Amino acid sequence: MITLHALAALTALFIGIAQLWLKKGTRLHRVAGYVWVVLLGSVALSSFWIRDLRLIGPFSPIHLLSVYTLVNLVLAIRAAHRGDIDKHAKTMKSIFWLALVGAGLFTLLPGRITHQVVFGQ
Repeated sequence: MITLHALAALTALFIGIAQLWLKKGTRLHRVAGYVWVVLLGSVALSSFWIRDLRLIGPFSPIHLLSVYTLVNLVLAIRAAHRGDIDKHAKTMKSIFWLALVGAGLFTLLPGRITHQVVFGQ
């Protein structure tokens, strides 16, 4: 589960970076966006089976970011479908920076399982 979690997160990171630079509203942007949403949803859901840092029962505060991610992915997609592109963009960017980049940096700290999976140390 941890390996799949890390691979999905790294793939989502690269697609997310591309999404920041791609022209918005194109077919490529939409397709890459849906792939990104599936990957991020997978990352968030799989995190609930990773419990190496137990501070709140079997979970840690970082799991709150998983809940944040799942809720905001739905809200961002709904905003895009409603035509509220500004809200869609802001929500997706906040997910990218907070839940993917921020959480990713935290989980890559030495001593964490994800660090060991990614760097083999």
